[in-house]
Amino acid sequence: MAPSKKKHASSQPCVIPGGFTVLSLQFSSDSVAQHELYVKEHKVRAEKSSHRPLDRTLFVLNTPPYCSEGVVKELFSQFGCVQSVELRDHPGSSQDSGPKLSRFFKPVAKQGFRVGYVVFENSSSLRAAKSHPRDVSLVVCTEQRPVKTGVQKWIQQYTESFINPDILQKIVDSFMEGYDKRKEEEVERQREAAEQQKEDEEGWVKVTRGAKGTKGRPHSEAANERTLQKEMRKKKRKELLNFYTWQHRNTQKEHIADLRKKFEEDKQRIALLRAQRKFKPY
Repeated sequence: MAPSKKKHASSQPCVIPGGFTVLSLQFSSDSVAQHELYVKEHKVRAEKSSHRPLDRTLFVLNTPPYCSEGVVKELFSQFGCVQSVELRDHPGSSQDSGPKLSRFFKPVAKQGFRVGYVVFENSSSLRAAKSHPRDVSLVVCTEQRPVKTGVQKWIQQYTESFINPDILQKIVDSFMEGYDKRKEEEVERQREAAEQQKEDEEGWVKVTRGAKGTKGRPHSEAANERTLQKEMRKKKRKELLNFYTWQHRNTQKEHIADLRKKFEEDKQRIALLRAQRKFKPY
């Protein structure tokens, strides 16, 4: 009975401080060396992206360089259906904003250990991955799923570095079409926002709430001009006329000067009319 108890104890998952479960990883079934992955449930309150649901996302640390997203997906598929896999150099929020770029326009990925986010279709798969025993290793390279390393991997990368011009042209055209469409939509949104921000006679401005999670964009030149005009109108309304004695005195002087100027103009106009009405019988 003692050996069976020892075997049962060794098949339990290994949980270390921090809540991480240790998973053993072997490159192939005949490999002597083993690698360790540290996984835990992804729980970040600030995470608002729908690409990482809190109850179905597994956070993976110490992912080796020879494990691509496809390899990681195959490794964790034994626990259940995997919806998506994301590998990054450092932990951080999901980058789901903006268009999805082709691999030709992305910078070369760093070759090193990375962190991963594995999203399962069911939460039970996540619990199964966390309860996986440490003494049962996950095998990376199998006959059904060969993984190239060393010279074979370098040859494959060199071959894939050559780009077909026709395929590249199609990708560029597709990207530019999407870019033009997004620009048109942005111009339309700015036009609608400008109409909504027109103030009425009392100077009130209608403030509307934007979409949830959107970041503030820098003001355009037209928006800055409207803001400047609005501030000038406010300044004029708040300006106090004839508040000081010298202001009142200057206003009176200007008013008297205007009256005198108008009086002289009227005298000249009357004199001209009288000259035109002079009686001339012959």
